[in-house]
Amino acid sequence: MRQQKSSDTGWTAQGRVALCETGEINPQTDWREWLKGIEAVVHLAARVHVMHDDGGNWLQRYREANTQTTLNLARQAAEAGVRRFVFVSSVKVNGEGCDEPYSELASPHPQDAYAISKWEAEQGLHEISAQTGMEVVILRPPLVYGPGVKANFLRLMQWVERGWPLPLGAVQNRRSLLYLGNLISAITVCLEHPAAAGKTFLVSDDEDISTPDLIRLIAIEMGKPARLFSVPSGLVHLAAKLAGKSCEANRLLGSLIVEKTRLLNECGWRPPFTLQQGVHETVHAYLTHGRANQG
Repeated sequence: MRQQKSSDTGWTAQGRVALCETGEINPQTDWREWLKGIEAVVHLAARVHVMHDDGGNWLQRYREANTQTTLNLARQAAEAGVRRFVFVSSVKVNGEGCDEPYSELASPHPQDAYAISKWEAEQGLHEISAQTGMEVVILRPPLVYGPGVKANFLRLMQWVERGWPLPLGAVQNRRSLLYLGNLISAITVCLEHPAAAGKTFLVSDDEDISTPDLIRLIAIEMGKPARLFSVPSGLVHLAAKLAGKSCEANRLLGSLIVEKTRLLNECGWRPPFTLQQGVHETVHAYLTHGRANQG
């Protein structure tokens, strides 16, 4: 099975950063050479989509990539004397389709194979931490955007640039997003702050936004009109279902809000970039050199 590339980052006691480009990784990858002298590890690699599923083993594919591969790395990190392991999980561990803000104190409710595999990895990491003493910190971000963003955020930029009329003007949702620069900042705090050890944090930008307002913000950054017209959300959902796009519609029409105060209260973290700054950088990268390389 083809696995994702690794881009894990280690911080040594002297502050050196080691970026590991190991190629394809799996639950048997030998990390020992990369872990020599490393004080902390950030693990971001994950399988997000199963392509060309042959029917029946899709959950196992996620578990191999997101659970077993993660725990293999963590065990070897603990054996190598790594002090802290930061795991970038997902807010999808908390659940989906809830209008109330998610918090770290709520019971996890993963609903798809990706979220289940991330939740199982989190549990396994805590077991390894208890057995070895290696400190574990877990971050659960919502949608992460920035230069090179894919999926729905990319499609919104493409739709706005092409001037397509969008039937989303009546949508009244709220979405938490996370700019890449803010994710990096949060990871840095989780690597260094003593109070972060053993904790799980939900993290997002400084403000939440509705889908229509996000489209308007993208349009402003592009210098284009936001061509929004109002259609009842129920009809948009129905049209998406008939087109086999229910999941995409749920992300555009539904709400997903995270409670973001724990990292502030316990570690003093505040996002250094505003949502408007993040959207500006994302749109600028897309307009400058992203069109040919995104999609």
